[in-house]
Amino acid sequence: MANISDNSSLLGGIEAGGTKFNCVVANSSGDILARRVIPTTTPEQTLKACADFFHESQASLGRINALGIGSFGPVELDKNAPAYGSIKKTPKKGWSNTQVVGFFKDALGFPVAFETDVNAAAMGEYAAGVAQGCDSFVYVTIGTGIGAGVMIDGKLIQGIAHPEVGHMLIAPHPLDTPKISSCPFHDCCVEGLASGAALNLRFAEGVQWVKDDHVIWDIESHYLAVLCANLTQTYAPRKIVLGGGVMQREHLLPTIRKEFLRLVNGYAHEHVVAGVDDYIVAASASGLSGVIGALALAESVRQ
Repeated sequence: MANISDNSSLLGGIEAGGTKFNCVVANSSGDILARRVIPTTTPEQTLKACADFFHESQASLGRINALGIGSFGPVELDKNAPAYGSIKKTPKKGWSNTQVVGFFKDALGFPVAFETDVNAAAMGEYAAGVAQGCDSFVYVTIGTGIGAGVMIDGKLIQGIAHPEVGHMLIAPHPLDTPKISSCPFHDCCVEGLASGAALNLRFAEGVQWVKDDHVIWDIESHYLAVLCANLTQTYAPRKIVLGGGVMQREHLLPTIRKEFLRLVNGYAHEHVVAGVDDYIVAASASGLSGVIGALALAESVRQ
């Protein structure tokens, strides 16, 4: 917790993930004054615990002016839709059709801004991370699930819905046997085969205990390289940023780059092929891109 005095214009932020909710309160300079990590259990328990944190923070620090939320999804971002601000049909058990924005508006009484978790993280990387000065990039998180925020010309892409990169369909790796998908909707999507949840399904003791030389990491690198190759050919970004808990395995990044180059086989922009180390990069080491983006969202609706 920072020891600072500028708390006259406080903002709240939530990075809402499938495993945990990271809640913060920051001042107008972006200094984080309070932080709490809340496990993702049921919607009722989790959202109440978050609201309690902000009530307690207001009692000790002063009035919070707005809240920004970057949430796992899929989520409804159309402000004209009746279900705006909710988590829609999701693989996360018990969370489908959960109204998030309405809950916090009622519980806290100040403005709430809402985005996908990966879009918020992309905003954070653009504002203060490895994508500073790069107006066209894709931020991918590989954690409990897989998702991406796509920024083109400084704007996040949003069509009839937000991009669902994690549910891109791919061919199973021939060594991935038995193939087990963690996605209840698809047998062969990137999230179902390569997310943290998918990896854990393959090992009774959990993938965190699996050594770096196990074949699963070659399979994982292939899946993520396929994802990067498809993103390259469909969006033509200037950079791909890989974050999330799975990417804490440092040996993955160089093997993803190597497999990516094999897959594209020279058919990509010359700067991508020649400068792959600067094209496929790790997310900011601080791990705060999600909450920084959430605070930027709060700033956009602050009164």
